[in-house]
Amino acid sequence: MHTLRTPDERFADLPDYPFAPNYVDVDDQDGGSLRVHYLDEGPADGPVVLAMHGEPSWSYLYRKIIPLLVAGGARVIAPDLVGFGKSDKPTEKSDYTYERHVAWMQAAIIDHLDLTDATFFGQDWGGLVGLRLVAENPDRFARVVIGNTGLPTGEGSPSQAFLDWQKFSQESPVFPIGQILNGATITELTDAEIAAYDAPFPDETYKEGARIFPSLVPTSTDDPAADANRAAWEVFRAWTKPFVCCFSDSDPITGGGDKIFLKLVPGTEGQPHTTITNAHHFFQEDGAPQIAEVILDAIARG
Repeated sequence: MHTLRTPDERFADLPDYPFAPNYVDVDDQDGGSLRVHYLDEGPADGPVVLAMHGEPSWSYLYRKIIPLLVAGGARVIAPDLVGFGKSDKPTEKSDYTYERHVAWMQAAIIDHLDLTDATFFGQDWGGLVGLRLVAENPDRFARVVIGNTGLPTGEGSPSQAFLDWQKFSQESPVFPIGQILNGATITELTDAEIAAYDAPFPDETYKEGARIFPSLVPTSTDDPAADANRAAWEVFRAWTKPFVCCFSDSDPITGGGDKIFLKLVPGTEGQPHTTITNAHHFFQEDGAPQIAEVILDAIARG
């Protein structure tokens, strides 16, 4: 597997991202290794929050939320998925599979940091990968908070908005990541923030992971990841620990996606589910204080 590593100078002086980098090498599932980056902020003995980003963002997405969680006493772990942020970037689309993303995060975060009694928070692909981690390591997680995400098994028909996004990701000659992020927020990002989202990708050769992600979403029941996701759902059908939904009010991709969790996951009963208002798909940009409050409240409730 051939990989690219974004030069460190691309990440110099990013706005509101003062966090120290942490790295771990993991098996690339192809006979080599990959360097994975993660943030580890807050008191070492604080309640752990694992916050996972989606596509095509990176841990920069959590820059507004991390300080709020740390101020509330939490220890926040925010990894960069392989192919994103400061993590290594395999150069072939075929290097990326749903299973590999789960395995890479299992090794880099769950096993390496030996997480226990953790709160999981995931959005977009952060949820697709992270919910699998929770289901495969249920004893390590005390509670789940999700928004603007899902755990698809291929049943039903994807929305037209998703199909359009999938088509664009594969066919557009240019994949303008910073502008994509700006187009999926209500808050207008500054030029410097757009540049920060572009920072991990010096040119199009670094973007194969970002481009392939939409095609890895299971959209048929015989998708390679469908069986593993169905097995994860069996775990969540019996999940009685707290499970909180906080989807946004203006996301054309995942709107209404909370309904299946509210219907099938016993742990959702009696929880203070919240709608993040005036927020688009990347609601971490639009509703950081609301999201942080939901997570800290979930921890405080036990």
